[in-house]
Amino acid sequence: MKRIATSLIIMLAACSLAAKPKDAKPQTFVATWATAMEPTGQGDMPRTTNLSDCSLREIVHVSLGGEELRLRFSNVFGSEAVEIKSVFIADARDSSDIDVPTARYLTFGGQRAVSIEAGAAVVSDVLKYHLRPLQRLSVTISYGKAPRNATSHRGSRTTSYIMQGAVKPKQQYATTERVDHWYNLAAIEVAVEENGTGAKKPEVVAVLGNSITDGRGSTTNAQNRWTDAMAEQLQGKVGVLNLGIGGNCVVRGGLSQPALERFDRDVLGQEGVSTVIVFEGVNDIGGSSHAEQTAKELIGAYETFIRKAHERGLKIYGATILPFGNNSYWSYFHEAARATVNEWIRTSGKFDGVLDFDQLMRDLEHPTQLRKEWQEDWLHPNAAGYRAMGEFAGEWLRRQ
Repeated sequence: MKRIATSLIIMLAACSLAAKPKDAKPQTFVATWATAMEPTGQGDMPRTTNLSDCSLREIVHVSLGGEELRLRFSNVFGSEAVEIKSVFIADARDSSDIDVPTARYLTFGGQRAVSIEAGAAVVSDVLKYHLRPLQRLSVTISYGKAPRNATSHRGSRTTSYIMQGAVKPKQQYATTERVDHWYNLAAIEVAVEENGTGAKKPEVVAVLGNSITDGRGSTTNAQNRWTDAMAEQLQGKVGVLNLGIGGNCVVRGGLSQPALERFDRDVLGQEGVSTVIVFEGVNDIGGSSHAEQTAKELIGAYETFIRKAHERGLKIYGATILPFGNNSYWSYFHEAARATVNEWIRTSGKFDGVLDFDQLMRDLEHPTQLRKEWQEDWLHPNAAGYRAMGEFAGEWLRRQ
């Protein structure tokens, strides 16, 4: 009897080995989409619910495609656990509609339900899914109990749809409220095979920024931020991660954590990042009462970002700060600070390259102002300005 049991164990082990293809290639993951997580005030929560016992359908615009993926969900700013009953993804159609045959449920350790503890994040199991480059993807979360204030990204520029109760892919989505925020969804990553032939992983660019990167002045649901235009210019062959936060500062103040505090998590913490673009500082300057000191502090912060990126073997590029003449931020002192910081970005040699948005976007006759045809409020570009920035950045990056 003992010999039979031993033989059975050997047979099961052999079957297990045989089930794994001999030519199976190890995988790594790279991010195709990500957003910066923020603490959520009551004004940025839905009016009718805290998301408990509701379903939330969020829409995102990816950069890279892939055949296997996984999703990250964050409760980093939550005060209590988030209970999720299920999550399924599908190709997005108009409004809250999905392409039902493409719907697939995520699992977490083999289970559909997952609880995310306060201050934590979770990653789903790997899912086979035909994700096309540059497509719009729908993510539907059915919640159990949720905190009063969710971990979110306020400036989604994309509508999310809420309905009461749980929902399945084939059911009609009965929207009870629409909000232009994302909740809990932090990143989407696609698998890359390590084939041993020397083929390079796709480049992944993480963009640290404020509302100009977040897309203030772009068109809601049109996916026309400058980073979207850059991803399109690069034909979906490069991962582009928008980590801008509206009202954000680099050193102190502003909305959400300053960039110095969130850089490690929001930028260096993204999967597969190879390149960083730093395009932030205008809020520090515009809100400063000591512009000269602010310029020095910004340069010191950039040097910190450069050191940390280089320690990881990453390339890091500096983007010059746009003009803001005619906006309430402008003064002679603030303009002098902007000129000082931009001159350092261009000439210090500390960054691995310079993305000169200032030169692209300024009015040639009034260089302290944005071009009239590309401005929204003399601080933020409009949709046409973002298109120009994204195409410029994509072509510039291609040459690096």
